[in-house]
Amino acid sequence: MKQILRSFVHKTLAVVNVFPTRMTDRNELRTLLQKLYPVSCNKELIRLGPKGDGGYLVPNYLQGIEACFSPGVGFESGFEQDCAELGMKVFLVDKSVEQLTKAHELFHFTPQFIGVTSKDDFMTIDNWVDSSLPDTHSDLLLQIDIEGYEYEVFLSISDILMHRFRIIVAEFHQLVQLWNEPFFNLAARAFEKILQTHTCIHIHPNNFEGSLKIGGFHIPQTLEFTFLRNDRIENPSYRNVFPNPLDNDNNSDNPPLILPKCWYSGE
Repeated sequence: MKQILRSFVHKTLAVVNVFPTRMTDRNELRTLLQKLYPVSCNKELIRLGPKGDGGYLVPNYLQGIEACFSPGVGFESGFEQDCAELGMKVFLVDKSVEQLTKAHELFHFTPQFIGVTSKDDFMTIDNWVDSSLPDTHSDLLLQIDIEGYEYEVFLSISDILMHRFRIIVAEFHQLVQLWNEPFFNLAARAFEKILQTHTCIHIHPNNFEGSLKIGGFHIPQTLEFTFLRNDRIENPSYRNVFPNPLDNDNNSDNPPLILPKCWYSGE
């Protein structure tokens, strides 16, 4: 279902360039992108997961992370498999699948959705972590890909839990709608929430979907972000070379999608 949706968006995105609401102020959009410029840190980036879709770059700063929490399972669990092989407990949640495609003794699967309330088929991410790891305060890794619901989930995460995530890997969807002022206001608050505790260290465009260029701003529909908690950032400097040699296209059948300069440079 995910691939069908991505294919539909990829085919239609090129013609959808009219927004039904007030468009976002250019200066506000520029300011948000500047806050998200990826920085280097004192740890090299490594790749966890497959070479294609479902693999992500993370800092080699994994020692001592007790568990990976992964909302949104889909059909690929290679990232989670690599985390388990490193000794992390891995908690996965997704109501849209009946079972995992891969098994590991450290996998713990819950058939529910993550949302802003704990009711029926939904639970909050705080309740999920608290019930999975009661009475612990260890560092965690969050890898989240939930097809557009990531914005409300980040806004609902408690400050205490945000500080426990040493590393956050998150796919952000529908980003061309940043030109849509109401959506921008929601997305900007979600990013600001993350940036209170974390710094962006890598961005990779997902080439399952297209992009939109307006007035010098080239916005891919979906971007994969890696964030590192601020207390782990040492001697930061802005990254200015993309893609990383470890980056790979998500879909080999589609044209490559290189990170546009507006996401890492003021040029």
